[in-house]
Amino acid sequence: MSLSTALDSVARLVNFRRRKEDLPSSPTEEVKTIGIDPDNPQIVIPHISTEYAKAPNRIASLAPLTEMISAYLSEADLKRVKEAYRFSDEAHLGQFRSSGDAYISHPIAVAEICAGMKLDANALMAALLHDVIEDQGIKKDTLVERFGAQVADLVDGLSKLDKMEFRDSQEAQAENFRKMLLAMARDVRVILIKLADRVHNMRTLSSLQPEKRRRIARESLEIYTPIAHRLGLNSMYRELQDLSFMHLYPLRYEVLKKAILAARGNRREVIGKTLEAVRGALPAAGIRAEVYGREKTIYGIYRKMVEKKLSFSQVLDVYGFRIVVPDHASCYLALGALHALFKPVAAKFKDYIAIPKINGYQSLHTTVLGPFGTPVEIQIRTQQMHRVAESGVAAHWLYKESDPAVSQVQKNTHQWLQSLLDIQSQTGDSAEFLEHIKVDLFPDSVYVFTPKSTIITLPRGATPVDFAYQIHTDIGNQCVASKINGQLSPLRAELQTGDVVEVITAPDARPNPAWLNFVRTGRARSEIRHYLKTMKYAESVDLGGRLLDQALHQIDSALDQLTEADWQTVLYESGAKSREELLADLGLGRRLPGVVARRFKLPRSLDESPSVGPTIAHPVLVSGTEGMSVTLAPCCRPIPGDDIFGYIRRGDGLVVHTTDCPTAARLRTRDPDRWIDSQWETQIDHGRLFDVKLDVALRNERGVLAKTAAAVSEQGSNISHLAMDNEAEEITLLHFMVQVSDRVHLARLIRHLRRIPEVTRIVRVKS
Repeated sequence: MSLSTALDSVARLVNFRRRKEDLPSSPTEEVKTIGIDPDNPQIVIPHISTEYAKAPNRIASLAPLTEMISAYLSEADLKRVKEAYRFSDEAHLGQFRSSGDAYISHPIAVAEICAGMKLDANALMAALLHDVIEDQGIKKDTLVERFGAQVADLVDGLSKLDKMEFRDSQEAQAENFRKMLLAMARDVRVILIKLADRVHNMRTLSSLQPEKRRRIARESLEIYTPIAHRLGLNSMYRELQDLSFMHLYPLRYEVLKKAILAARGNRREVIGKTLEAVRGALPAAGIRAEVYGREKTIYGIYRKMVEKKLSFSQVLDVYGFRIVVPDHASCYLALGALHALFKPVAAKFKDYIAIPKINGYQSLHTTVLGPFGTPVEIQIRTQQMHRVAESGVAAHWLYKESDPAVSQVQKNTHQWLQSLLDIQSQTGDSAEFLEHIKVDLFPDSVYVFTPKSTIITLPRGATPVDFAYQIHTDIGNQCVASKINGQLSPLRAELQTGDVVEVITAPDARPNPAWLNFVRTGRARSEIRHYLKTMKYAESVDLGGRLLDQALHQIDSALDQLTEADWQTVLYESGAKSREELLADLGLGRRLPGVVARRFKLPRSLDESPSVGPTIAHPVLVSGTEGMSVTLAPCCRPIPGDDIFGYIRRGDGLVVHTTDCPTAARLRTRDPDRWIDSQWETQIDHGRLFDVKLDVALRNERGVLAKTAAAVSEQGSNISHLAMDNEAEEITLLHFMVQVSDRVHLARLIRHLRRIPEVTRIVRVKS
C-alpha cells in the first residue's frame, strides 16, 4: 500500500469518527410522542426502527439532541452540554460498538432519551459521559474539575465497579446494582439515566450473541422493568417489557405480533363502533373529552395468557380505550355515562383515583360489554393524571409549576428511596441487598388501613408483620399478634385490599426467625435479619468469653487476669479488629478457644505450648436459654439432668449433645478439637420446657389414645407433635414429642404412662 493510500484511509476513518453538529439525522429514525396536549411539554422517546438499528457504520449526529434541548435549556446550559459531548467524543475515539457503529452514537442516543424526559443540563452531560469512567479509565477527579461535582457524582453512580474483585458474575451484578441504587437514593437522576441507557441497549441488542442477549433481557425484565414501573415511567416500562420479551422468546414474540396484526383487521368493526358510540355519548352528557384507542403490549398479552392459561383468541382486551377529561369530577361523570351506554362487567371496576397506586398512578378502570357483547377495557383520567401516568417521577423536571399529583409522586419516591438507605445500612451482603430490593419491586399491591384510617400500600401477599414494620421498626420487633377487621388473626395471614389492620405489641417480645418464611417486603426481611444478627452477635460475644475462660483455666490462667497488653498482642497476631470481634468469632466457632488461649500464654514455640485436649477442667455451663449462640442438638434433644458436652460448630456457636448420642460419637472422632466439656447450670428456670421424643407401644383398644394424652397432661407436660405406626396387628407405636422441664420431670411422666394397662413399652429416642 502506498503512503498516499494509507493517508487517505486514515482520513476517511477520522472523517467517519468526527461528528458534525449540523448533519441531519437518519431518514429512517422514527420519533414517537407520548402525550395528548400539544400545548404542554411532552415526553419524547426516540424509537429506532429495525432498519436503522441494523444499519452498519451510520454517522451519529448531535443535531437532533441540540434541537430537542434548545427548546427548554438556556444558551449557557446548551454550551455546557456540547462541551460534555466533545469530551466524550474524544474519550471514545477509536471505540466501536458490537454492531460496528461508532461508540459515541450510544451516549448521544441516551442523552436524547433523557432530553425527551426534559432532564436538566447536568443530567444530559452525565448521560453523554456515563461510560468514560468505566470504559476509558478517566478519573472522577478529572470530571469534577471539568464539569463540576454534581455531574461527576452522577457519572460515578452509573459506573460499574470494575476494579473490585468478585467471586462470580452474580456477585458483581449484585454489587453494581447496589451501588447504582444507593446513588439513585441520593439523586434519582442516576436511575433515570440508567434506564435510558438500558432502553437504548435493548433497542440495539440484536448484534450480540444469543446467550448474552438472553442474559441482558432477563436482567432487564427482572430488575429494570420493575424499577421503571415503580417510578411511574410507564412508557419506558412498556417498551422494556416488549424488548425483553422479544429477545428472551423471539419465536413467541413473532407469533403474537402476527396474531395482533391479524386481530386489528378482525376487530376493526368492534373498535370502530365502540369508539363512535363513546364519542357520541360523552358530549351528549355535557362532558368534554378526548378518546383514544389503546393497544395492550405484546408482553402484557403473553403474561395474561400464561397467568390465566388462555389462548390468544380468548384474550378479549387486546384493544381498549383511554378517555382524557378536563377535571377530577368529569372522570366520575364520564364513568356514569359509559355505564349507561354499555353494561359494566361485575368485579372489573378499579378506582385508582381515590386510592392511587404506589407509583402515583391515578385512573378509573372499567370493563364494559361493547356493541357485539365483546368486553372492552376503558381508562378514564384527567390530563394531569395522564402526565404523571406517563412520566412518573420525571414529571418533576417536566412540570415546574406547583402540581399536587407530581408532589405526591415525589413524596412516595422519596419514601421508597429512603427505605433503600435503611436496608443498605443493615445489609452487608450485596446479594442479600439485591434480594430485598427485588422483593420490594413487586408491581401488584394491596391497600390496607390503620385503625386511624391511614392508607398503607404493601406488596401482594404481605402479612401483618410487613404492616408492622411499615409503620415503625420498633412495632415490628415487638409485635406478638394482630387483628384484621377486628378479628384476631395469625401473623402469617395474607392481607387483602380494604383490610383494617391493628398490631398488638409486647415490650419484651422480639422477632421470630420463622417470620422470614412468610414476610414479603424488603424492609421487614432486612429489619428481622438485622435484629437477629445483632442479637446473635451479642450472645456470641458472651459465649466466646465463657469458652475462652474455660480454655485459659486449662493453662493455669483466667480471663480476668489478662492485661491490656496481652489483649493487644493477641488481637494483632490473630488479625481481629477488636476484643468483641475476637470473642464473637470464638462464640460462632470461627476460632478454637484452645488455640486463642495459647496465644495469651505467649509460648516461644509450639513445642513449649501446653497441649489442649478435648476435655477442659472447668466445663461450660448451659442453661438452655442462651438464645441462638447455644443450641440443643435435634438428634438427641438433651434436657437438664442429662450428661452433656458441646461441639463448637463453625458459624452456629455451641451445639449441645448428650454424651451417649450416636451422632455426636461419630462427629467426635472426626473433629476432636472442637468438643468441650459442658454441664447444666445448677439453677434452671423450671418454666422453660424442653422437647423429648418418646416412642410408646400400646395395644389397640378403644380410648387408649385419649388415656395416654390425659396422662401426659396430668403430669404438667405438653404434646407438641404426634405420629403413629402399626407395629403389629394388635400393637400401635406412637411417636410423641413431649415437653418437660428436666430429667426428673421426664422420669415422673414415664412412670405415670407405664401405669396405663394398654402401654407395653416406652423408649426415649436419642438418635
